[in-house]
Formats: sequence, structure tokens, C-alpha cells
Amino acid sequence: MSTATSTEGKELSPVSTESLAALLVAKERPPRPSALSASLTFGWRAILKIKHVPEQLFDVTAFPIMNLLMFTYLFGGALAGSPSDYIQFVLPGILVMSVVMITMYTGVSVNVDIEKGVFDRFRTLPIWRPSAMVGYLLGDALRYTIASVVMLAVGLLLGYRPDGGFGGVIAGIALLLVFSFAFSWIWTMFGLMLRTEKSVMSISMMVIFPLTFLSNVFVDPKTMPGWLQVFVNNSPITHLASAVRGLMAGDWPGAEIGWTLGWAGLFLLVFGPVTMRLYNRK
Repeated sequence: MSTATSTEGKELSPVSTESLAALLVAKERPPRPSALSASLTFGWRAILKIKHVPEQLFDVTAFPIMNLLMFTYLFGGALAGSPSDYIQFVLPGILVMSVVMITMYTGVSVNVDIEKGVFDRFRTLPIWRPSAMVGYLLGDALRYTIASVVMLAVGLLLGYRPDGGFGGVIAGIALLLVFSFAFSWIWTMFGLMLRTEKSVMSISMMVIFPLTFLSNVFVDPKTMPGWLQVFVNNSPITHLASAVRGLMAGDWPGAEIGWTLGWAGLFLLVFGPVTMRLYNRK
């Protein structure tokens, strides 16, 4: 009590502006983070979210394995004579389908962070504005890589033998990652436009399912009706599956690779600016 009384009775000495500025302002301000470092930081944040919630890896491990086993042994005998022959054709296709389908979770993650108010904090930081979005996609690239490795490991156990060797497999996975990175910008746009994560998942599935199943992932389009072949042969998923299948088989399908990179560039040019415009106005 006496201490409080003495403190109240004693006048505080005035503080000069110079001394206060010396306390609040550092002599050397830290440099502004570059676009690369900011993007990598947000990418690391996405990886840490996977670490703390490992259940997120279920869709990149169990789901691809289930698809591979189901389609190989369900349709292998009818379409190729035996599952061992069919897996040579279908594994690259199912790999493409599985990775493309899990790209929608990028939009779901964006929508969840918006609902929690995390993006409001990001917008106050002195960083490159697209770094938050790019970080999501970089973190998801790890998920795509895990899905690819799991699929190939199970495929090798089932009898899949890529004639392209290690180099062909790496080239196929790299092309798949590039396409998936660009394709994910579509779902980030939906994540910013729609109000709930369930809406994002519903719209994403409505787009992904026709694209993946109406392609050459499971069968050769030559057996399809003519009007359907026109759509399937010009689908970005068909070009991607053909390119990945060819690279893993030891070929160099230049036309299919070119189409795949062209589609990836188109997705970036169209949906990247739209996403950032929505992000700036959100």
C-alpha cells in the first residue's frame, strides 16, 4: 500500500521525443522479404499443417491405392486380358487421376483460412501479395509427390514395370506436378468465391469427375463414339495422361507434352490473375 502511495505521489520525469524514438524504432530495419522467401514460408506453413493433422494424407495414400487395386483387378481381365497387362496401361492414368482429384483440397484450405480470419492477418503483412496463394500450392506439391511415390511403389509390387526407367518416371512425375500446380489455381478461385468448404468440394467434384473419367485414363478413346472422341481427345487430362504414360514407357511424346504445358500455361494466365483479383477484393 505504501509503495503504491509513494508511486502515485511521485511525478514521472518527462520523456523526450528522441529517447522514445530510439526505443521504438530500431537503428537498422529488417529487409523486406523477397517473393521467393515469403512463398517458401507459406509453403512451410502448409507442410506444418500436414504434420499436425496427418489425417490429411489419407487422400494421397489410401485413396490412390484403393483406385489402383479396384480398377486393375475389376477391369484388367475384361479390357486387357489380364490384370498384369492392364496395369502397364492404367497405372499412369490412375496416377494422373488421383493427383488431379486431390488438387481441389487447395481451394478447401483457402476457404477454411478465410472463414477463420487468417487471411485478414496475411493482408496486413509487408509481403508479396500472391505469396500466400503460392505457398498453398507449394505445400500441396508435397502431397502430390507423396501420392505419386505411393502409387508407383504399390504398382511395382503388382507388376508394373516402367520401360523408361528412373529417368522416365521422374520426368513423368515432374510434368504431373507442373500441371497440378497450374490446375490448382482453379480451386483457389473457387475457394475465394464460395462461402463454405462444402460448396468448394461440391463444385470441384462436378468439374473433376467428368474431366478425369471422360479421358483416356482407363481405356483407349478409339472404342468410344465419334462425338465423344472429339471431347476426350481434346481434354487436358487426356493430354496429360498420354504424356505421363509415354514418358514412363520410355518414349518422348512431344506433342502431348506440348499440349500439357500449354494447358498449364493457360490455367496460370487465366485463373492466376482472377484469383489474385478476388483475393485483393475479398
